[in-house]
Amino acid sequence: MKQKNTFIQKLMSLFFIVCMLSIAAINRDNKLFGYDLGEADKQSTAVASNNDTLSVQPDGSFIVNTKLLAKDVQGYGGPVPLRIHVSKDGVVAAIEAEPNAETPDFFNQAKSLLTRWQGKTIDKAIAETDNVDAVSGATFSSKAIIANVQRGLAYANRHAAQSKVAADESVANAEGSVSSSASAWTIGGIASIIVVLLGAIVPLFYKSRRWHTVQLVLNVVVLGLWTGTFVSFTLFMRLFSGGISLVTLATLAAPLLMVVVALFYPLAGKPGHYCAHICPFGSAQELAGKLTRRKLRVPVQLNKALNLFRTLLWAVLMILLVTGMWAAWIDYELFTAFLYSSASVWVIVLAVLFLVLSVWVPRPYCRYVCPTGTLLRGFKR
Repeated sequence: MKQKNTFIQKLMSLFFIVCMLSIAAINRDNKLFGYDLGEADKQSTAVASNNDTLSVQPDGSFIVNTKLLAKDVQGYGGPVPLRIHVSKDGVVAAIEAEPNAETPDFFNQAKSLLTRWQGKTIDKAIAETDNVDAVSGATFSSKAIIANVQRGLAYANRHAAQSKVAADESVANAEGSVSSSASAWTIGGIASIIVVLLGAIVPLFYKSRRWHTVQLVLNVVVLGLWTGTFVSFTLFMRLFSGGISLVTLATLAAPLLMVVVALFYPLAGKPGHYCAHICPFGSAQELAGKLTRRKLRVPVQLNKALNLFRTLLWAVLMILLVTGMWAAWIDYELFTAFLYSSASVWVIVLAVLFLVLSVWVPRPYCRYVCPTGTLLRGFKR
């Protein structure tokens, strides 16, 4: 009976987490699992008139807007629509980004790709998409930009060839989805999946300090420094707001496995498994703690105060997120320090400080600050 009650409590905790993140996604983006709650009528009208997709200019040039063509393509925070300007001679004059929900620091890195197609004919620009690689540290935004360009150029090519406004958007969606999904399987992505599976499965059957240390190193090197893959509120909001499409499935494979471990392992009696065996920043702190056996003793009263601080901080941040007052804090959890090419300086500085402190205090960020960890700790009650 006690085990049954414990399972029900954990199931209720999971239900609470899902409800809270759903409300936050709706308040922030007015979307839930990729379904736009406020744009259905607007989109049906836009498809009928097609004005939002193609705009022909008096001089014969035209502009393709990928908002509808690539509405299933998701970056890290949601859709990444583009405006592709094509001259009357069929040359890509410019590509501009429309407003989106991507983290500005990361998206500014990915925007450097937009000039890759400028000055090329439509045919050459289409061929160029196969040679464009994602920007390190902004993988999700980069792949979304590439997929949007693919859809937009395919549409522009048909318009130029057929000299008419109407085009078969469903064909563009199918072709773009297949090509984008196939190109998303990178060496880093496959390595991330393997490392996550090792952390998720091996500790269940094999207990070894040496192997645990190897796993920690793999987590830091592969999941952290190489691919920047981790569970965070940004990831949760990305999934609850944008959902998962064929285009993003390959890119999100490793993060989805992490989410499964973080949210569903506790139901099987394994709370904290993600934090202990997979989280790259937690692994970095634990490795730093192995540098010396001398540890600082945290007084009982101070430990209680720090735990209270963590709970109060989490409560405040949840209010800001759910009400939409300031949801941007989710983009600055210390995990983003692994995306060092685009992370803010103060995030990197704080991450380094916590790593130094973890030499003498076991996992200080995990124990006293981490908002994502606090969310997952609800399963331990």
